[in-house]
Amino acid sequence: MKWLGRRGSSNVDDRRGLSGGGLAAGGGVVGVIVYLLFSLLGGGDIDPSQLPNLTQQSQVQLSPAEKAEDDKRAEFVKVVLAETEDVWKAIFSQNGMRYEEPVLVLYRESVRSGCGGASSATGPFYCPLDHKLYIDLSFYQELQDKYRAPGDFAMAYVVAHEVGHHVQQLLGTAEKVQRMRQQVSEKEYNRYSVMLELQADFFAGLWAHHTQKRTQILEPGDVEEALNAASAIGDDRLQRQSTGRVTPDAFTHGTSAQRMYWFKRGWETGDVKQGDTFKSANL
Repeated sequence: MKWLGRRGSSNVDDRRGLSGGGLAAGGGVVGVIVYLLFSLLGGGDIDPSQLPNLTQQSQVQLSPAEKAEDDKRAEFVKVVLAETEDVWKAIFSQNGMRYEEPVLVLYRESVRSGCGGASSATGPFYCPLDHKLYIDLSFYQELQDKYRAPGDFAMAYVVAHEVGHHVQQLLGTAEKVQRMRQQVSEKEYNRYSVMLELQADFFAGLWAHHTQKRTQILEPGDVEEALNAASAIGDDRLQRQSTGRVTPDAFTHGTSAQRMYWFKRGWETGDVKQGDTFKSANL
């Protein structure tokens, strides 16, 4: 992605040098609970009441080289956020609506959000209560090392996915899904959660389509990096890696194939009307 020298968003709350309010999910069982609640690339439907108690944890000290790399990644995600602002403002305007820009919070190790406390183990997430995206930039390296999804556009997909949850919040879709929590079984609610996540993947692909049409900043291989990342964090693939078996009723984000399909559909069509993942459910 040709991002150097481009405008970075000013809607960034950089808390990397702060303590995060002393909140962080510890390892072991607590960390696993947080991970299951938010899941990877989740945050579309966070219930603050389900967040676990959090413990004190000190900040990680970075070496000069690590800090320089972290700062470079911060500049990158600011540019990606700016690109999402431009695209979504145009799309909302074309449909007679006003786009409210979200804030991106950068942190290390732990953070307090409007949805409660979280740690880097949570993964990137969107909090609908404060309209903010939360990212520990160490996730950039985790994508490459743990999930084997390298490349800057893999991280761009992550940011665009979380912005997609913000779009769902503005459109009222996320609120509709949240209300279903008390009305249906866990199995049925998981199905709606999958639809929500797949639509966020579609929105990420839609953003890639329009930002490329506007600025030609994507490079050969960028879309493949995003598709690889989408595949790497499919429910079936993650379940198989962690337990050796796949449990479809426990899916909350969609299979690798589904996530790739919906990102690709957004990328290829560029048509917001093609992203109704809830159509069959009459939500």
